[in-house]
Amino acid sequence: MTEGTVKFFHDRKGYGFIERNDTDEDADDDVFFHMEDVGGPDLEEGEEVTFEIEEADDGPRAKNLERV
Repeated sequence: MTEGTVKFFHDRKGYGFIERNDTDEDADDDVFFHMEDVGGPDLEEGEEVTFEIEEADDGPRAKNLERV
């Protein structure tokens, strides 16, 4: 599982981006997620999560998200 921090979350549209903990700070390796992948209450910016990464049509997408 990859660890990261919720960098951005759009609560009305239900999607956001996670900053991975295992990459260089200057790299733009943010991972897209949608609340349909999380379940439960909305995630908040700054919240720590673990997840797996799958390649989607528009780039990397988080799946199997869990709050830490």
